Amino acid sequence: MTETLAALLLAHVLADFVFQTRWIVQNKRRPSVLLLHGAIALALMQAALGRVDAWELLALALLHMAIDGVKARLAMPGLGAFLADQGAHLAALAALAALRPDLWAGGVWAGLAWLPGLMTALAGAIIATRAGGFAVGLLMRPWAGDDLPKGLTNGGTLIGLLERGLIFLLVMVGQPAGVGFLVAAKSVLRFETTSRDQRAGEYVIIGTLASFGWALVAAYATQALMAALPPIGIPAAIP
Repeated sequence: MTETLAALLLAHVLADFVFQTRWIVQNKRRPSVLLLHGAIALALMQAALGRVDAWELLALALLHMAIDGVKARLAMPGLGAFLADQGAHLAALAALAALRPDLWAGGVWAGLAWLPGLMTALAGAIIATRAGGFAVGLLMRPWAGDDLPKGLTNGGTLIGLLERGLIFLLVMVGQPAGVGFLVAAKSVLRFETTSRDQRAGEYVIIGTLASFGWALVAAYATQALMAALPPIGIPAAIP
């Protein structure tokens, strides 16, 4: 079951956070665009599991389209809608993995015992970085129009992406204490800006705590799922 879930999870995060373009998001009310997104999700699930003969994957792709279609029609922006949408997708993945735990065993990758662990690590990294960017952005949206100090174009987005990636990496390699140094470094670098403007300071604090918290949850959840899988077992380099 866990191997099947790992493969489905990677396919989902790739479909929603890597191969889903802004144009697809903005035009998802159009049936043709929604169908395109569903086809991408189906192809990624088939590739991740290494099989095209499972009708359950088509059913899951149709359910994926239905969930996205409802969200698009309701037009409910915000963090709550994002979390509800992703929660529904994850529940569908878990349900299929529980009902058909043998999907992985029947695929061409079944002999690669280390692959589900690698898939889980990659999915976790995408969730921590890309998905985290959307989540934090939606959380901070109510204050986006405030007269805050201006920085580089997309500079904050890139900083958030890098900090969540570093936090994820530190936790995954067993060095979570390094997160404290990252907090201290960011506090020093942001001190002058935040000390001059209370609004800017509160904005930075809220965004930083949300970004760090998301990355930590994603990292530890990834570790928990990987613990139920065979180790990746990357061999040490031979001199």
